[in-house]
Amino acid sequence: MKIKELLAEWEKSASEVRAPHKYTIKLPLSVAARVRALAEMYPGRSDSEIMADLLASALDELLENLPYVRGDSVTGEDEFGEPIYADVGLTPHFIELTYKYTQLLEAELGQKD
Repeated sequence: MKIKELLAEWEKSASEVRAPHKYTIKLPLSVAARVRALAEMYPGRSDSEIMADLLASALDELLENLPYVRGDSVTGEDEFGEPIYADVGLTPHFIELTYKYTQLLEAELGQKD
């Protein structure tokens, strides 16, 4: 989710399921001040929700910017009939690990109900 989309989402004040773990971090003062400023600007959001949403947006952008590394195998064709080669860079590994941990966290959530 892009930051522009995130701001629109905050305006709607929707929220998604949260993971069962808490992450404690000490923010630099300048970052903490920005989070507090956003929480005041969007009173329907807590500091924690602001940070979680910003982190999610940063991770989305990180995924978009992981370098593509062309593999040898062809996975399909584009609209011009040109071959599309498998990505053997960090992207597929990151997606695989994300899926792994999503399954583990969802299982933990199911055990707490």
